[in-house]
Amino acid sequence: MIFRKGNKLNSIIPILCPQCHKGKFLEKVPYDFSEFTKVRSNCASCGLKYSLEPSFYFGSMFVSYALGVALMVGVIAVSYWATGTFSFQNTFIAICIVLTLLGPYINALSKIIWANIFFSYREDSIKK
Repeated sequence: MIFRKGNKLNSIIPILCPQCHKGKFLEKVPYDFSEFTKVRSNCASCGLKYSLEPSFYFGSMFVSYALGVALMVGVIAVSYWATGTFSFQNTFIAICIVLTLLGPYINALSKIIWANIFFSYREDSIKK
């Protein structure tokens, strides 16, 4: 773990269970398009049910939008810093390429961030 116990980033960065920070959150890796960022039903380590209600992860679209906007602003800043000028066409192409390449990872991150809003770390959660 990178941060102290209970820090949400211990769950978000490696995409692990928000409650125990040990079990896998997704069925497969984000770039495996056969199960495109499908969330597991329960944590294998602590038994947490990952979905509070049907369509629970529709709310992660708002998080995904925010991550995409932040990424676009970052691409614009790097593009301007690298070239010294602003070209709408070049910046647009760079944004499209970056968002296409990072799209699956942004989708996975948005779901784990959304889950971390509703679930908290519990040290006593791991099954014995």
